[in-house]
Amino acid sequence: MAQQAVAQHAISIRLACKAFGISETCYRYQAKLSDDNALIAEQLIELTEENSDWGFGLCFSYLRHVESCCWNHKRVYRIYCELALNLRIKPRRRLKRHAPEPLKEPIRENQV
Repeated sequence: MAQQAVAQHAISIRLACKAFGISETCYRYQAKLSDDNALIAEQLIELTEENSDWGFGLCFSYLRHVESCCWNHKRVYRIYCELALNLRIKPRRRLKRHAPEPLKEPIRENQV
């Protein structure tokens, strides 16, 4: 809205930002990383289709060490979760424990 006010009414950026209650840095901000995010998403989808049992850790280490991509792990994980690629954590099976045997009482004296 501030950009429209500057373009249509020929007012200064400072005045438009003050009128709409935003900072000038917010007015001038332009996102640059959307192309990289699409590239990360494509590579993650390819990896998980080839290796369906790979979790985030293996995918990220493959991208970092084999593909030599230097993306931040938090950024890659955010995209990984947005694509709903995260695997279900399988619950561990409990071991069946047998009932303990009753303690044996000594039959004679000095028997342990």
